[in-house]
Amino acid sequence: MTSNPEDLKQKAMEYSKAWSSGSPEAVASHYAPDGQISINCGDFIQGREAIAAMAAGFYAEFPDLVVHCDDVRTAGDHAIFAWTLEGHHAETKNHVKVGGWEEWDLDDNMLVKSSLGWFDATEYERQIAEGV
Repeated sequence: MTSNPEDLKQKAMEYSKAWSSGSPEAVASHYAPDGQISINCGDFIQGREAIAAMAAGFYAEFPDLVVHCDDVRTAGDHAIFAWTLEGHHAETKNHVKVGGWEEWDLDDNMLVKSSLGWFDATEYERQIAEGV
């Protein structure tokens, strides 16, 4: 993988754009074919099809989902993608705005081999119930 900060920033912007597109396949395309993600120490979701299904779950929960790229850092083939998720919950209609990050291991094509995602689940649930 290239460690060019500009290339990584572009990758992060494209990834946040994919999340904001409403297309599960666009999100999954940023992962290696056998790529994986774990959210808040949960089980790994592996493969593009499973990652697309995970993204579809977020779109069902937040039909107007937007993911903002807040920051990106790199160290060799490892990167941190800091983000803010924003949208209205499908059931409660409450506005939710929660920050988090993903720790990426990238391959030579800058596809995500492995991602460890983190966010404050308690605050996320509170905002779903009560709003921002």
